[in-house]
Amino acid sequence: MAAHPVSPLAPSSYPQLPPIAGAQFATGLSGMRYKGRDDMLVMQFVAGTTVAGVFTRSSMPGAPVEWCRKILPGGRARALVVNAGIANVFTGKAGQQSVKATADGAAKALGCKANEVYLASTGVIGQILPAEKLVAQLPKLKAALSGDKWMDAAKAILTTDTFPKLATATCQIDGKTVTINGFCKGSGMIAPDMATMLAFVVTDAKLPADTLQGLLKAAANQSFNCLTVDGDTSTSDTVLLFATGQAGNTPHAKPSDKRLADFRRVLTQVMAELAQLVARDGEGAQKLVTIDVTGAKSDASARIIARAIANSPLVKTAIAGADANWGRIVMAVGKSAEPADRDKLVIKIGDKPVTRNGMVRPDHDEAYATKHFKGTDVRIAIDVGVGKGSARVWTCDLTHGYIDINADYRS
Repeated sequence: MAAHPVSPLAPSSYPQLPPIAGAQFATGLSGMRYKGRDDMLVMQFVAGTTVAGVFTRSSMPGAPVEWCRKILPGGRARALVVNAGIANVFTGKAGQQSVKATADGAAKALGCKANEVYLASTGVIGQILPAEKLVAQLPKLKAALSGDKWMDAAKAILTTDTFPKLATATCQIDGKTVTINGFCKGSGMIAPDMATMLAFVVTDAKLPADTLQGLLKAAANQSFNCLTVDGDTSTSDTVLLFATGQAGNTPHAKPSDKRLADFRRVLTQVMAELAQLVARDGEGAQKLVTIDVTGAKSDASARIIARAIANSPLVKTAIAGADANWGRIVMAVGKSAEPADRDKLVIKIGDKPVTRNGMVRPDHDEAYATKHFKGTDVRIAIDVGVGKGSARVWTCDLTHGYIDINADYRS
């Protein structure tokens, strides 16, 4: 597969993620698909690490997703193995056997139980995953485990991505400083339904698995579930949150505990940063697009409307061509089939309103709207005039680059 130019929306610099006590990792080259670059990641966690996860709701989940769902109720994690290039999706019993062989191999190499080993795969659907190539690398990767090579980890899991995606922040729990690090991959086949392509978040907080699960689900709903690139939900969507428990805070049993307010805020912040980086790396993307919907019947309704706009090829190509065709936004609101008052509908492009009383405003500034669409940070706001629901969704424009990337994805 040909390499593609780095997205013009890529960050100018990357954060330096600090080590997290109780977490180590290493990357390596399995050789199953890519040449000359690491394509697998192993992470090892200290005993007692708790885990939470959210996964695709696709009816065609990959074998690694099924494995993670099966072991997640145990609430404990000692290892994570990720490969890029082959998704291990729609591979029947062979896919299940690959998963078991990988988990068993990691358990033997790292000295833990197979049901404490989490797995994730990304890449081409329908190809058998050669687990033996992953397992063969495990002893070497165990010897190379380190706590400070987050950039290497982020790069090893990429497929059509053009840049790595990382975020970090700190917060307080009971006066103890807690660190949250995250990295993810995703560029195409992005319309998350409970998660995103692959995302891994690690914290040194001490939190019970049930509490962690509630925190992750809420944060995913405000971050990765507010993201779409092309409207296609992956068969492999996985977000895992690991808590090593080394920060020394008092564990709290309820996600809603007020003593976890800072942690909730920062966890959502880190995951939202990662989600926006995925939008910035949308296949062929030239512009980041933020869509805010207000005045909806409910927050859920607002999100449906926002996604209808964000997923519209007509809206996305208009943005790509800097054609401020607000009529396409009207169309997208209407096709969502969600409650909206045509005569109260207000559309804003950038900082200026476009519509009023069911028609275009007489003072609509077409030149301003066009100039705004020519920029790399496009903002569209819509008030549908029927309630108090609101939502924000991030997406990107749709360019010929999307076709170029996906037309030769398997070559």
